[in-house]
Order: sequence, then C-alpha cells, then structure tokens
Amino acid sequence: MVYTFPHLGERSQMPWKECKPMDERLRFIARLLEGEKMAPVCREFGISRVTGYKIFDRYKACGLDGLYDRSKAPYRQANKLPFQVERAILGIKKEFPSWGAPKIRDKLIREYPMIPPPAVSTIHAALDRNGFVKRRKRRRHKACGTPLSAAHAPNGLWCADYKGEFLLGNRQYCYPLTITDYRSRYLLACEGLESTKSRFAFSVFERTFRDFGLPAAIRTDNGTPFAAPWALFGLSRLAVWWLRLGIRLQRIKPGQRQPSGLSIVSCAVAAPQPRSAPLLPAASLHWPGRRSVRPARLRRSWSWRLSRSGDPTCRADRPIRRRPERTRFRDQSQGTT
Repeated sequence: MVYTFPHLGERSQMPWKECKPMDERLRFIARLLEGEKMAPVCREFGISRVTGYKIFDRYKACGLDGLYDRSKAPYRQANKLPFQVERAILGIKKEFPSWGAPKIRDKLIREYPMIPPPAVSTIHAALDRNGFVKRRKRRRHKACGTPLSAAHAPNGLWCADYKGEFLLGNRQYCYPLTITDYRSRYLLACEGLESTKSRFAFSVFERTFRDFGLPAAIRTDNGTPFAAPWALFGLSRLAVWWLRLGIRLQRIKPGQRQPSGLSIVSCAVAAPQPRSAPLLPAASLHWPGRRSVRPARLRRSWSWRLSRSGDPTCRADRPIRRRPERTRFRDQSQGTT
C-alpha cells in the first residue's frame, strides 16, 4: 500500500507496509510447507524456534483456526461457586422470596451438611447475578433553608459561621468561628479552633451565652457542626442543644450567603458601604510565624470600625445581656439543658 501526497509533488510517495499477525502467520506456514528450514524462516520473521514450532504444531492440529489468538482466561477458577450449589441457592430463594443471604446460608447448611457452606457475600453475589436483588435508589439529603426573619433588638438574632481556614506557622490549620449580633452587628466571639467538630463549638457557644445571654434565634448555614445532613430533620447535637435552650433555628439556602448575613463578619443583611478590610486583619495574628490568632484584638478593631461607619443602625454597644437564672447550658453526654 502506497500513500501519495499531491500537494508535495509526484515524487513524494511514502511506502507504508501494513501487516497483521494473522497474515504473517499464514506467510510463515506457507514458507514451511514449501520445504524451507525452521531456523532460517524463524530468523527472518524475528521469532524464536520455540514459537515457530508452536505455531506450526497448532496449524497441523487445528488447521487455520489454530492460527488465531487464543483466550488467555483460565480454564477454571479455584474459588468459583459450583453450579449445583448456585442452583440450590436459587431454589431456596424462589421458595422463600423474602429471605436474604444469611437465612439462605443457614438453610443450606441444614439441608446439605456435606458441602462446605459458601460465605454470605458469595450467596448475595449469586442472587444479584441472577436478578433476585432489587437495588434501591439512595436518597440524598438536599439541604434547604428556613424562613429568615430580622431582629429589631439586640440579642434577637445571632449569626454564626466559620470564616474559612488558613495554615498557621506550626503547620496546623485554623478554623475561625465568628458569632455576631444581627441588630447591633457587634462581634461577640471570634475563636480560632482546631477543627469544625461540635466539641470545639460547644465550648465557644457556652462561654458566649454566659457572657451575653441567650439569643432568641441563631442563623447559620447548613454545614457542620450546625447541621447534620443524615440526621432527623438535619439536626446536629449543637442544634438540638440550642432547641433545648429555647433558641429558634434559622438556616440559609445553599449558595445564598450574601442576603443571609453570613458573607461578612458583621453578618448584616445590607451593608451600608462596601468593606474592603480583610476578614482576619494582620493585627489579630501573632507574628512572626502566625502561630495563633488574637480574637480580642479583632473584636476591638471591628467594633471601632462599626462606631466610625456613620450608620445609625450600626451600634458598637454590647447587646443587652439576658442571662437566664436557672439554666444548665449543656451536658454533651446526656443532652440535657
């Protein structure tokens, strides 16, 4: 087969030989049938004499069918379930349609004690292979928000959120948890935690409740530890604790952080002016190495910026302190209040 390239001229011809293994084997057998010796023919085709004799023996035994490539799959599998046992399993399943693999295995042991019993997973695989297993679609929990309501007094609504993560100088990640008052926009807490697990958040919220009292409602997103996707109604341990304290829950819709008040530290619905200040300014970090966070310095800096913003609804005063008289805040093991 010769390929011609017209745009390169008549002289530009590239000879290209295409060959298939089956064609080469036929040529090899034809040369041997003509009386040529095995060694020079194998040397010309670039194969060993062992391979040449193997191809020639297959041709003499099976004809042209022996020149095709054979399957490399094993003839038998050592751990394959015998078809007699599989047929017995299917018979028990047809007799008792509601039985699963464990019960079928028990009945198989009682009826056929002379054979080694297959594993439960093997029986289940045999049932699945023959269409006796119905696969249910896994219901994935889709987070949805709750109705959001504003607050007209301090401690009416708090907003809590984790402000991302960053790496400290000791090669550990810091997860800043911020709690703000919706009305006064006062930064109640900003703690750098080791993880987003609930046991770290419990201590921060308990200390904040003791300092500023209990809010009427708390607004969060649908992530951990504020919500549990696979729990009943999506309630996590932290959310159950809030409900036991009489705090209402507000959750934003996924992907809508700006109108919910969780996109900036102040957690306000509508910012009076754009804020270009960083979320965690350099003044709140220990230098050199940035090994820890100074939340108190950040709270003072943020409260000063609020008092200088000129917004009448932006108060830097503390929220009204409302400490309950007889309230045990938490018991993580029992979940009491």
